Amino acid sequence: MSMRLRIRDLREDADLTQRQVADELMCDQSLYSKYERGERPLPLEMAVKLALFYKTSLDYLVGLTDDPAPRS
Repeated sequence: MSMRLRIRDLREDADLTQRQVADELMCDQSLYSKYERGERPLPLEMAVKLALFYKTSLDYLVGLTDDPAPRS
């Protein structure tokens, strides 16, 4: 699964809007929407923030694992 689908699914599973996630990342909702649609690459800094926010790993976000639990 691609990163754009992972971040969308995580957001939807948490019952959040794009605006709420964008506010957490301190970016514009339209920019965050482009990340979810794959129209803009997600910068590493934003990916780290999302992994921390959703309490998951970067490996999960980028599709290297299907286990959303962070490694300890």
